[in-house]
Amino acid sequence: MIKQIKYFQAIVRYKSFTEAAEECYISQSAISQQMRALEQELGVKLINRENRKFSLTPAGEHFYKQSLTLIEDFEKLCRETTRIARKDMPELHIGYLKCYGGQEFQLAVAAFSEKYPNVSVQIINGNHEELYDELRYGKVDLILSDQRRAFSDEYVNFILTTSECCIEIAARNSLSSSESVEINDLRDIPCILIASQNQQKNESTYYRDIVGIKSEILFAENLEAARLMVLGGKGFMPIEGPGNTIQVGTAIRRIRLTRKGKPIKRNYCAFWKADNSGYYIEDFADILKAQFEV
Repeated sequence: MIKQIKYFQAIVRYKSFTEAAEECYISQSAISQQMRALEQELGVKLINRENRKFSLTPAGEHFYKQSLTLIEDFEKLCRETTRIARKDMPELHIGYLKCYGGQEFQLAVAAFSEKYPNVSVQIINGNHEELYDELRYGKVDLILSDQRRAFSDEYVNFILTTSECCIEIAARNSLSSSESVEINDLRDIPCILIASQNQQKNESTYYRDIVGIKSEILFAENLEAARLMVLGGKGFMPIEGPGNTIQVGTAIRRIRLTRKGKPIKRNYCAFWKADNSGYYIEDFADILKAQFEV
């Protein structure tokens, strides 16, 4: 039933059977069958199906809200059981932006592992919303991400740095000789974003509505693929992280992004749940912050 509940949560989260099936790596018909089986097991109707649309029944609303806590507790139980089986070897689960272009995170992991060689560091990457979900559901202890929403008291919001937004563009592009570029001057050049298929809509909405990108948007699965597209002259790539932290070679230039002559700035933070604060989490956050201050 646990797997069926996760399918149900995915359907509600994406508001789509199709997208939920893609996220869960099963067919749409299979996820529909699993939902019917869950309803039969519970003896109640969770979803009202209306052609291609659906809505939650009152029972479905209640079950969804309560199931979030249930799954979080179940996954915590699994992690604790695994930890005990591994003879209490401590673990730290951390995540970072897959489009992050700086070295600070990698250097922090190296420094932390040198200081605590007996702690197993588990790392994932993802887009902003993916990382937020991983943290919210207790799958990671700490994430390095940009600030896109108001700070919440539910989390420790540990500001690491405030930096100017930059883009990477092929050195042969005439704009690459400038120290900065106006966002409106990029309207005829495709923008390359790094996002998994189910996060493409979220990323494009953020960069269009908040950052102000007006050009065509292309997608790459990872940083390496995006840089190959930049090298091929397919467009420019907004790069996450402090602008001058690494060299990207002679074929790619990194330049500041401005709006009406003023730099566009962004906060980068370490986030973790306030009720999950612990020695390893806080020490890793301090080590990470130190990398931004070098």
